[in-house]
Amino acid sequence: MLILLAITKLLQSFIQCFLRWLTASSHPRHGHKLLHPANTNNHRHSTKKPDWLKADIIRLKAMMPQAGCRSIADICNRRFAASRKITVGKTYVHQVLQQHDYEIQILRRNLKHIKPKNAPRNLIWGIYLTGKTDTLGCLHYLFGIIDHGSRALLHLQALHDKTTGTLLNSLHHAIQAYGKPRIIRTDNEGMFKSHAFARALKQLGIRHQLTDPGCPWQNGRIERLFGTLKQKLDQWQVQNYAQLNRDLKIFCHWYNHIRPHQNLDGKTPAEAWSGVNPYTKSPKQEYWFEAWDGLLAGYELRR
Repeated sequence: MLILLAITKLLQSFIQCFLRWLTASSHPRHGHKLLHPANTNNHRHSTKKPDWLKADIIRLKAMMPQAGCRSIADICNRRFAASRKITVGKTYVHQVLQQHDYEIQILRRNLKHIKPKNAPRNLIWGIYLTGKTDTLGCLHYLFGIIDHGSRALLHLQALHDKTTGTLLNSLHHAIQAYGKPRIIRTDNEGMFKSHAFARALKQLGIRHQLTDPGCPWQNGRIERLFGTLKQKLDQWQVQNYAQLNRDLKIFCHWYNHIRPHQNLDGKTPAEAWSGVNPYTKSPKQEYWFEAWDGLLAGYELRR
């Protein structure tokens, strides 16, 4: 009898312990990790980005197809971190580009077919500086000036250096030959932002326009010109500085007088500059032009 009572009490004690354990498991203590399960979709330190920012990223990729996610993020942050107090990371940019790839392709196609607005000649000049390495490994600086209205290549020259004084000397030669523009547009390289460059333009009565950092399309006419030049130069060997300048004169003649320009309705820049309509005025002579082993070719019409 005593043994039976002892067994009964032991069973009751076991049942009570089991019930207490079951109750504790169903109601975890405050602060237990199961109380607040992690939400993988909740990023504590990120906020929902505005739609205008997403649209700007899509537009940037359409205009700069070679730019990577980090480059696009840097461009956005440089433009909006201080002014709008918003930044993006390359991961966010990657997500936007993946989700809107088709939209980017359509926008890029539309941008290619947009015809720039007509502008009078000598209103705006675009200026650009790049480099070309010869066969001996020497780097030569290439300085170019284009007129926005006519797309005429007013100056193209190889330089020994890219100091402000050297660039201003070339600019003065172009002004003496073609007159003075109202506006000169450049990127943000140091020599274009120097006090000497700004003072010289002010004395000449020319307004200086700087493109926004990371926005090459704002000086798109000279950018496209140098894109054409680089495409040809990449297939052409340059022995030295003297040869490069001779070759650049030939390219300048081909670009201005022979190559029809799509945004000029098939006119050449020289025809647009002089106001000649090739579709209504017959040429007096025509010549087949070929240079750079056939890289530069076409008909030259003389009137």
